[in-house]
Amino acid sequence: MIRIDAMWLAADPIDMRAGADRLLARVVQVFGAAQAHHGYLFANARGTRIKLLVHDGFGVWCAARRLNAGRFAWVPATTTSPISLSLTNAQFDALVLGLPWERLPELSTITRA
Repeated sequence: MIRIDAMWLAADPIDMRAGADRLLARVVQVFGAAQAHHGYLFANARGTRIKLLVHDGFGVWCAARRLNAGRFAWVPATTTSPISLSLTNAQFDALVLGLPWERLPELSTITRA
């Protein structure tokens, strides 16, 4: 298994034709450096595909996922939004399933309205 200590989400969309080298260049541009055991998530403009780039300390791994229906819940890329966000393991798990990962804290408690 590949160890991932931190997960980062890039808000700006990227062309899904990008391979590991181009994604690595984007990681360095957006995050400053590719840290060992960190994962970096990118999405296309429509939010139907994501790519994960992981630096394992020796090289990089690139994985892709697409949804057959629906879209990934993604941070809109605007001038006021942050360029990147840190994700928890639970948020990452929800994101790759297409669930509303940004609402996990409020969804974890059931209250009476």
